[in-house]
Amino acid sequence: MRPTCLVIAAALLSPLLGAASGSLPQSQKAASIFSDLTPEELQAVRSFLMNCPELGLQPNSRGTLSKNSLFLVELQAPRKSQALRYLDFGGSRPRRLARAVVFFGAEAKPNATEYIVGPLPTPTFYRRSGQPVAYASRPMTQLEHRLLHSQLRVSLAPLEQFLQDVSGFGLEQCGGRCLTFTDVAPRGLEPGERQTWIMLQREVEGFFLHPVGLELLIDHRALDPDAWKVQKVWYNGQYFDSPEELAEQYAQGQVETVALPKHPEHSLFSTFVPRGNFTTGPPTDVHGAKICEPDGHRYDVRGNLLQYSGWSLAFRLRSSTGLQLFDVRFNGERIAYELSVQEAVAFYGGITPAAMQTKYIDVGWGMGSVTHELAPGVDCPEVATFLDAYHMYDVDGPVRYPRAICVFEMPTGVPMRRHFDSNFHGGSNFYGGLEGHALVLRTTSTVYNYDYIWDFLLFPNGVLETKVHATGYVHASFYTPEGIRYGSRIQAHVLGNMHTHLVHYKVDLDIAGTGNSFETLDLSFEDLPVPWKASERLVQPFLERQPRLRERQAAFPFGKPLPRYLLFSNPTKNNCWGHQRSYRIQPNSHGHRILPRNWKEERGVSWTRYHLAVTRHHEKEDTSSSIYIQNNPWQPTVAFENFLQDDESLDTQDLVAWVTVGFLHIPHSEDVPNTSTPGNAVGFFLRPFNFFDEDPSVASRRTVIVRPNKSAVNKVTVQRWTPDRPRSCISDRPFSYDGTYSQV
Repeated sequence: MRPTCLVIAAALLSPLLGAASGSLPQSQKAASIFSDLTPEELQAVRSFLMNCPELGLQPNSRGTLSKNSLFLVELQAPRKSQALRYLDFGGSRPRRLARAVVFFGAEAKPNATEYIVGPLPTPTFYRRSGQPVAYASRPMTQLEHRLLHSQLRVSLAPLEQFLQDVSGFGLEQCGGRCLTFTDVAPRGLEPGERQTWIMLQREVEGFFLHPVGLELLIDHRALDPDAWKVQKVWYNGQYFDSPEELAEQYAQGQVETVALPKHPEHSLFSTFVPRGNFTTGPPTDVHGAKICEPDGHRYDVRGNLLQYSGWSLAFRLRSSTGLQLFDVRFNGERIAYELSVQEAVAFYGGITPAAMQTKYIDVGWGMGSVTHELAPGVDCPEVATFLDAYHMYDVDGPVRYPRAICVFEMPTGVPMRRHFDSNFHGGSNFYGGLEGHALVLRTTSTVYNYDYIWDFLLFPNGVLETKVHATGYVHASFYTPEGIRYGSRIQAHVLGNMHTHLVHYKVDLDIAGTGNSFETLDLSFEDLPVPWKASERLVQPFLERQPRLRERQAAFPFGKPLPRYLLFSNPTKNNCWGHQRSYRIQPNSHGHRILPRNWKEERGVSWTRYHLAVTRHHEKEDTSSSIYIQNNPWQPTVAFENFLQDDESLDTQDLVAWVTVGFLHIPHSEDVPNTSTPGNAVGFFLRPFNFFDEDPSVASRRTVIVRPNKSAVNKVTVQRWTPDRPRSCISDRPFSYDGTYSQV
């Protein structure tokens, strides 16, 4: 017989909330099926493929594009069905496999092809995965960027004097006053093109804010750089057919130029060097508040297994996309099979050709591989646990990225729960409070000018928060009076271009099992008779549920409000009070979509149409984007809109939520030198909704209860389950609390 609710509620006050019947504790061995490839495994995959003569692979560093090369190696995560058989039913351990991306530049029809390689640690086979991709769709490599820079120096030779006159910087024999460039994407206006608009900038700290007003369109589709040509030139609002035409017209006095200030004396604005003073407050040349751990770490990191206050999960840092969580459990019960970053885009407006063409799709720039070192005390607390990452992206061997991930517990600055129970006579019946803490798993992606700070936060009440902060330099263009419609003037010759940031997440929820249903819960209103006046009526709100939705009904477009509650429930399992056990997705976003559907490029990012879309789980719908979409959004290798075409039922199925968050950024003068994080964070919460029988944080021993006690020395009795005196890194005074109040 099922125990009564009162019995269950009492049981929850035991030292730890018990795991559900039949659930298994998560182990490091189980979590390791999702762990990233080790340096040894990465090298083993490379050696195996390099020794396959039919592939004809050459080192990446070899200076030609007309070669076959290994571009990317990363873990190929096991299929969900295989993983669950192993994790939940004791099935065989999934084979450890790698995903490899090969660029075939030496073939009669150059292409990019993906392979599955395995088993690891000693590969013995490879097989093709998917269809070959057009070569023009491939991501840019370091080699292609170097060749592009070399070609620029040749193409701009006729403009050397012009550039010196207008900027004081050059490309040849420039010493410490050299020009650099930013290339934008997509590279063309239709499939098969590889034409890139390039903005010239002065190479100083924060060069993103130092455009000189010259932009060029270069066609570099040919694999022989000698065949690359400048298609168009733009300077200060004027178009020219070639650098030679601009040089000739400049010599004839027919070009309106803008001379820039001298450098480096006037380049301080783009640096982090402190300047100016606060008019109030004490000096800031001392250390500020810090996080410390008086009793050491209150979490465990073992390999890629993370455990904290009821939570356990496996994590990895995927080179192509970024952080992924797998097998996310609370007290042994799985909440989500996968929670992962899928894509980030930044689409711009502008009047210069490069600005109006800029539509960044960041996975195409190796978003997961640009996870550079985190600074203790700045990026993460000094007491954090720092972990290295290893990537093999456009290189000839594994590269170690030190301290690419950090884990730390932080006080939230607000109690998890509290109550002051007044006796209404100058005192209290009791005070109860629970310290607010959360565990943070963090990494960053520096995608050229922008820095994304990726966080997953775990709270001891069963809440999981996903958050991304945007910082770094704004993508700026040369200021012209016409450009003010597309942004803000942020320096004398700099326009901060408006743009929208949108980030896509995959949330494969398994609420007490894989048989879940999606429904919405919102407010509606009805007339009810006033109980004591039959002739009058009151308007009363009531809860309106929309159950048994299909995929099309569960795709919520931008421009329309989301229902207040987005619930994923297990129809076959109830909590103690008879409610279906559920979790709620709660977005925290002010996303703004500026992508008309008639834009051809929009096909590649059709997920941006929706705040939230819910689909049935399919192995073939593993990701919503790919590394090839940046340079060919017109014929995307992954079209998210197709996930919704079959309009499947969402009732008692294995469901995946696809969540889009973001914000519109109109740059302003305070974005110099950098965009700051306050106000530039978006994300979403996963919150239990009748999943538990009560708040599971009652298991935390960080609770404090204070009751009046006239016989006690301090007239109160303090009940707590942590040491009375935190160590001196916090305070050398014991906890005290009085709980009385009186009129002055």
